[in-house]
Amino acid sequence: MRFLANENFPLIAVQALRRSGHDTGWVRVEAPGSPDDAVLARALGEQRVLLTFDKDFGALVFRSGTRASCGVVLFRMRPIEPDALARWVVSALDGRSDWSGHFAVIEAARVRVRRLPAGQER
Repeated sequence: MRFLANENFPLIAVQALRRSGHDTGWVRVEAPGSPDDAVLARALGEQRVLLTFDKDFGALVFRSGTRASCGVVLFRMRPIEPDALARWVVSALDGRSDWSGHFAVIEAARVRVRRLPAGQER
């Protein structure tokens, strides 16, 4: 899959996704300091699913109506050892293939997936 890891996404997880065969861009290296709406626009333009730990993207998509048909995956979990985090991210993302067109929240014990609001589709 094609992913765009937000600036707050750890390097070890980005590297693990790449090793697993995912085409993964990373905002921290390619466009550091970009505002959230620009990050979403980039993900949309490059047809990448946005990966983030930042809850602000939910507000952008559901309250402000910012286009995000590329899909957004929000990771919510307590801090864990970096290697375990990387394995968990890859396992969670490899567990499904329908991230595009959805806003997903991945927690330690569950995954919630919600279709994007009307008008968000490609």
